[in-house]
Amino acid sequence: MDRNLILAIALSMGVLLFWDIFISGPQREALREAQETAQAEAEATPAAQSDIDTAEADFAGLTGQEEAGAAVSLDEALAKSSGRVPIRTDTLEGSINLTGGRIDDLVLTQYRETIDEDSANIRLLNPRSAEHGHYVQLGWVADGDAAQSAIWTATSGAELTIDTPVTLTRRQDGLVFEKTISIDDQYMFKVDQTVRNEGAEAAALTPYALVIQRNFPEGLKGWAILHEGPIGVIGKVLFERKYKPLAKKPAQKKVEESGVGGWVGITNKYWLAAVVPPQDEEMKSTLDNIGVENEPRFRATYSLPQRELPANDSLTLTSYIFGGPKVVDILRGYEKPVEEGGLGVRDFDKAVDWGRFEYLLTHLIFNILNFFGDLIGNFGVAILLLTLLVKAVLFPIANKGFESMAKMKKLQPEIEGLRKQYPDDKMKMQQEMMALYKKEKMNPMAGCIPILIQMPIFFALYKTLFVTIEMRQAPFILWIKDLSAPDPTTIFNIFGLLPFDPTAAPVVGAFLGIGVLPLLMGVAMWFQTKLNPPPADPVQAQVFAMLPFVFVFIFAPFAAGLVLYWFWNTFLGILQQMLIMKKNGVEVDWGERLPFMKPKKSPAPGE
Repeated sequence: MDRNLILAIALSMGVLLFWDIFISGPQREALREAQETAQAEAEATPAAQSDIDTAEADFAGLTGQEEAGAAVSLDEALAKSSGRVPIRTDTLEGSINLTGGRIDDLVLTQYRETIDEDSANIRLLNPRSAEHGHYVQLGWVADGDAAQSAIWTATSGAELTIDTPVTLTRRQDGLVFEKTISIDDQYMFKVDQTVRNEGAEAAALTPYALVIQRNFPEGLKGWAILHEGPIGVIGKVLFERKYKPLAKKPAQKKVEESGVGGWVGITNKYWLAAVVPPQDEEMKSTLDNIGVENEPRFRATYSLPQRELPANDSLTLTSYIFGGPKVVDILRGYEKPVEEGGLGVRDFDKAVDWGRFEYLLTHLIFNILNFFGDLIGNFGVAILLLTLLVKAVLFPIANKGFESMAKMKKLQPEIEGLRKQYPDDKMKMQQEMMALYKKEKMNPMAGCIPILIQMPIFFALYKTLFVTIEMRQAPFILWIKDLSAPDPTTIFNIFGLLPFDPTAAPVVGAFLGIGVLPLLMGVAMWFQTKLNPPPADPVQAQVFAMLPFVFVFIFAPFAAGLVLYWFWNTFLGILQQMLIMKKNGVEVDWGERLPFMKPKKSPAPGE
């Protein structure tokens, strides 16, 4: 079998495998896990809820007082607290719960759920008693009591803004606790915790912080390519635990580590809630599930070394809470040293799932896209410029590949002659062909090099478009309003003229979203195949002719930015290949390649 055919089939199988691993596979797994969860819920007993309440109250071996209780609606949960202090900035809205002094109500005002301007803003944090309760809390363990349900007080009319910090106060057994909370113009809360000992004896105090997620987040997909769940940089090491494995095997997946500096939190695709201790202290950190599989309670915590506070003395501890989008520039800004305007938070941008093996390439591609995007203000144009840059870097290698294909096309008459000369002796024909290639100093496999080199770049771009919020809802032109989502048009409803959505069809719906961009990509790939030497075998010719159409269906559900890259890359490849063919004396006979471009015959005299 022709080597090019084998490689083409291998590449096709690779794309199909890619599709199965990252698209179909996670969907099947999500369906299976949903069925298992439903069955487990049906079999759950009241005792399971009791176990959850006890487990969540336990923090680092210390007993709290709060009980979880049954889930209630968001409005009920917000009204359930002893009081709230409003939060209002240009980027955030919400409130601080005076029960526990926790931040459990946070809405991101700069981000919406969909591209529709009337859609709701993203809600990041929810009260603990809501079905998807998600909150952050800092405090002290004093005499073995974390006092997670303690009632704090604030001055009347207090409101947290960029210009007005708020101070919360409570008393416990001769100790006066104060939290002074301020916020910057982005998404970082600064918490100065002061404790005064008004008692007659010294007190032992242990600082702690935690992030809790009750149940699975709403709309969790369980992508294989993406980390969602408890996460942290502990010391110098990144630790990650996905929601579903942690729910199934809490004991085996639990993380208990110590290290100087870092942070811990819980992350979803684009959003992060994290707690950041002083970077010069050792923290004992835990990433775990303190619930059961059908009612998980995911938790990321840290505790710092115990303090001894003498009578009539005080101490202050400064730590931070982040609640917002994983915008890389913002995360990196907090990584900067204090003298440069940052907080010195170690590896904060690792909250973005850059990947373990493709980290360097994904990082590089993002940095290039981010630079062009900030410079021009359009990430679609940034993708076009990235493609040009990749083409320029790979130009010498691609040239060799295209030159080999041009020589191959030039040798077609001689190769056809060998096939006719040795129709029944395949071994002899292969030997003569190899001798011909050696004589002409060409490698028949070199023509596949450009495609092979593009594959890791393609995957890294796919990863970048998928995991970075910079690409979320980033418009390009005309109908492309979100480069991280598939082309919204589809040929099966005449690009929106017919009033139905073909992609909603069961099983095959994902393959029916064939929009304008996938079609343009397919046409470009088809034209490129016409520049290549035609296979002598009719079966091979049919396989090559079908590949562009197969790729149209495969690429249709991918992000529009990815399809844009592949279309533009193919288009530039066509121009480059035509120039090299012309340089090597190979003329492109479009009339031979494309029947509709053949010139019409002049009628013979008398016709």
